[in-house]
Amino acid sequence: MAGSTPTPAELEVLAIQSVVRAAVVIRRGAIDPSAIGTKTSQTDVVTQTDLDSEQTVIELLRAATPEAGFIGEESPADSRAARLQWVIDPLDGTVNFLYRVPLFAISVAAAIEGVFVAGAVLDVPRGEIFAAHKGGGARCGQVGAEITLRSVSADDLRPMVSSSCHELSACLLATGFSYDSGLRLQQGHTVSTILGSVRDIRCFGSAALQLCWVADGRIDAYFERDIKIWDWAAASIIATEAGVHLELPCPENNDLVFGAAPGIARSLRPLLHTK
Repeated sequence: MAGSTPTPAELEVLAIQSVVRAAVVIRRGAIDPSAIGTKTSQTDVVTQTDLDSEQTVIELLRAATPEAGFIGEESPADSRAARLQWVIDPLDGTVNFLYRVPLFAISVAAAIEGVFVAGAVLDVPRGEIFAAHKGGGARCGQVGAEITLRSVSADDLRPMVSSSCHELSACLLATGFSYDSGLRLQQGHTVSTILGSVRDIRCFGSAALQLCWVADGRIDAYFERDIKIWDWAAASIIATEAGVHLELPCPENNDLVFGAAPGIARSLRPLLHTK
């Protein structure tokens, strides 16, 4: 694909291929996970598998799109002003991975001139993939718990659509918490004020998967603050294509990611305090 920017549909295929290949690396690392360092705090860990997964994705995508730039969680950002940029979370849910909690993912998104147009998220333990490209809808399907390098096509996946929930009291809400202890206390207070208004609240430890589950109607809404672009990039295009009401971080919303079924977005949003 050198010499021209691939179409969004072609970028989705590349994203799918890259997450499947990286998942093989992650499953191998899951045999004996261990932290090799920390980043923003003692609770923000990194493993060798994070690094190996990201390198695997970059190698595949660089070969297919040599003119592209890269933003990865574990690597310095590629500062080239490339029209096409790849955004990579090589292991979303590293703490789960480290503790052998079977809930973590690999997430890859493509942006053209700053607009996300394609992405794929793979739930590694379950072998389930979520993918979308702009204007093409969102889809999910199984690649198998024993993930291999077999070819996966968007045609293998089924369409997704967000929840039809219309009552806030029936809403199953998901969230996550910052690595910063002070901010976690604030987030805990917000959760305590919401809990009496919804069906229940869950925290699964993977931003990408929680937003994908909103896209597939498995949960009704998700919100979180203090997460990075690689946490939500791929899931944002998947959620958008599934019809989710989506709000992404900006100064005006105090760094909020918010995805909800359209029927409850208006009633839920005021409960998510801006401070």
